[in-house]
Amino acid sequence: MKKIKYTLFTVHFSLLALLFTSCEKVSPIGVLVSGTGVEDRVKMSNLYFQQHKSDYKRIDASDAGDEYTFLVGADSHMTDDRGRMSEMLQNGLDHDDILYAHLGDIADTKAEYYINLERTIETYKELYAKKYYKEVNLLDTLKAMALTPEQKADLEGETSDNYTYYEDKDGEAYKLDEIQYPFFPVVGNHDITHNGWALWSNIFHSSFYDVWVYVGNIGEEIIWDHFIFLDTANGTLGKEQVDLIEQGLLDDKYDEQFGVRTRNTFVFSHTNIFRPSSLQFASTFAREESFFLLNQFVEWKANIVFCGHVHKWDEQEVGGVHYLTLDSMSENNNPEPGDYLVRVHVKRDGTLSWEQVRMNYTKK
Repeated sequence: MKKIKYTLFTVHFSLLALLFTSCEKVSPIGVLVSGTGVEDRVKMSNLYFQQHKSDYKRIDASDAGDEYTFLVGADSHMTDDRGRMSEMLQNGLDHDDILYAHLGDIADTKAEYYINLERTIETYKELYAKKYYKEVNLLDTLKAMALTPEQKADLEGETSDNYTYYEDKDGEAYKLDEIQYPFFPVVGNHDITHNGWALWSNIFHSSFYDVWVYVGNIGEEIIWDHFIFLDTANGTLGKEQVDLIEQGLLDDKYDEQFGVRTRNTFVFSHTNIFRPSSLQFASTFAREESFFLLNQFVEWKANIVFCGHVHKWDEQEVGGVHYLTLDSMSENNNPEPGDYLVRVHVKRDGTLSWEQVRMNYTKK
């Protein structure tokens, strides 16, 4: 039943691969990750992403009407309480956001916390599928057919779950685990402590990757928006990541000479670039790396760079690039309701606006 169309512009970051049946410190590609540093994380992430980015459909915003939106949260530090993460994903679902980005420190490095996280994402992936796809159950159809006794016997004990498919607007049918759920995180420093990378990577796989959103054709041009996710969990890019960036790995892949143009570029980092105030932590990037990043963002023609880590709201503009540092959406850090999320509005003509989004959940 699996019928996935592949195109020249197919891009995706694969999510939700493994259930936690054990707690071995092994990455999805079989590499021991105890104490894994940024160099090894980036190598492993790039290898995985390059091998899997063409496995799934692109993100398509061509039918979004006058605008599409995406939602950004940071530093959820999820433990036993799923409330704020559930609220973020429900908010994104209710507002038809095309994707949800998270800026790291997603959970607090216990296996049970990552199990809670994965179950929460799986719950909302199913809700997402039921909202945007047509649910089809083949078991009911088969049972209604004229079957031989042998065929009826073959269906005994079968459950509806095994025969549930989801059809998209083009009539393509998918099992639930084949549907792309557009939740895209970066890794944070809390995600890698106590060997947490083994847990984080089992769910999300890549800490360094990019995603393309197809906007549609404007005149004879094919227009894309570019989303870049960096691994800054150690407060440094590391040599491997700098080398890959300098090699142009994340540069525009679609040449304008072929009538394809990148319109907007958004960058996501855990570690902050700027210090919100003298009372907050300064950026931990070395001075050379800070200058490298500032120049690279200008070279990428980035519209907005999103950062987390310091748990404090901040807004800056440098070199024509807008920098938003988000407060923590964690119930422990901010138990009272507040504006902890950001929603970006991307108009059909490419113009941008953003708003802070209130979170209301408080611990029971």
